[in-house]
Amino acid sequence: MSAPELAVRDARLLIVDDEPENLALLEEIFGNEGFQQVLSTVDATQVPPLVQSYRPDLVLLDLRMPDVDGYSLLGLIEAQRRAGNWIPVLVLTADVTREARYRALSLGASDFLTKPFDQVEVVLRAWNLLETRLLHRALARVGEAPMLSGASRPWAALTPPDS
Repeated sequence: MSAPELAVRDARLLIVDDEPENLALLEEIFGNEGFQQVLSTVDATQVPPLVQSYRPDLVLLDLRMPDVDGYSLLGLIEAQRRAGNWIPVLVLTADVTREARYRALSLGASDFLTKPFDQVEVVLRAWNLLETRLLHRALARVGEAPMLSGASRPWAALTPPDS
């Protein structure tokens, strides 16, 4: 296995979904792909301290959850980005509406998949985001990392067109 491949498989994944079955499926998928550091929670209120202590390299996030929804959590992760810690977010949701897609992406989601998702596709999209995360961290080490935050998204204020 190459060094970049080892680095991706050693990444810390944080999975947030209020359905234990979805967490179990994603843990199995990523475990079968050789990912060793996978942490999951059904309690979205635990995400802020987990982001601080676990320091995930990728967050896989559901949108519709009780107490704290995924949109609110995207705001928290965006604050981490503004502090120089770019964390990619892959949204996994059953909400197939255009409005959900636009809102999540404009709030900082790096990618968006609807449930039920294709298992190969979720791993490939996660892998691509993890490679980007590793490249960003490498640039940060030499002082060349760009600030990647929502403030630079010109479309954040756009209203989605009518369906």
